[in-house]
Amino acid sequence: METHSVVSLDEWVKARVAFLAREKELTRRKDALAAERRELPWMKIEKEYVFDGPDGPVTLSDLFDGRSQLFIKHFMMGPGVEHQCVGCSLEVDHIGPLLPHLENNDVSYVAVARAPIAEIEAVRQRMGWRFRWVSSSRSDFNYDFHVSFTAEQIASGEALYNFQPAPDWAAGLQDLSGDSVFFRNAAGEIFLTYSTFCRGGEQFLGIYGLLDVLPKGRNENGPFHSLVDWARPHNMYGQGGVVEGNGRYQAPACACGAHAHT
Repeated sequence: METHSVVSLDEWVKARVAFLAREKELTRRKDALAAERRELPWMKIEKEYVFDGPDGPVTLSDLFDGRSQLFIKHFMMGPGVEHQCVGCSLEVDHIGPLLPHLENNDVSYVAVARAPIAEIEAVRQRMGWRFRWVSSSRSDFNYDFHVSFTAEQIASGEALYNFQPAPDWAAGLQDLSGDSVFFRNAAGEIFLTYSTFCRGGEQFLGIYGLLDVLPKGRNENGPFHSLVDWARPHNMYGQGGVVEGNGRYQAPACACGAHAHT
């Protein structure tokens, strides 16, 4: 960065105006892509899904909470998993202040994980998260939406993630992350309208909008060239530990010899 070009005000404005044209081109393309996304076909949800919430069982319909649109965060957390996914944690960290705005725009936001509700509540309270988070531990929801996999699927290579065979970096993992959007009509019918996985979820990471305009950018220059290089649960910065390439944070107290802590 010490060798970056430095110019006069006139030259700076000239370069900035030229780049502004590129930015406007991208904005228009993003608007067009968003319109195309809204025109994608929908899939009717025929199965009845029941989740465990802090106050008892709730259905998929209940999660709409009287609204017509539902955003579900598939949080990467299986039963007995003590290590948080840093990507999921970073994504949901954005939600608290946005909840009133989303709800006022006819959107309910809910996180879903396969871990039991008691384990989910322990993490939610520890992190200070206020959004609704339920457990799919007693339903097929995670498996049907291809964010959880049986041991047999993993062993046979039949696990599908992001609409294709699960990548090598996910080898052995029974739970991964993603985002899904649903719509409920006046008749109570529910439709899947959109799902995205892997880097598709970056559109929900508002911090990237800030980092991308800074001189160092995302500064993801570690071994994984992703947020895994720097992101931690917000209560663990400066506390040591390490993040695996699959996004799971290992705390310093982990006694597993497979992890070298930094």
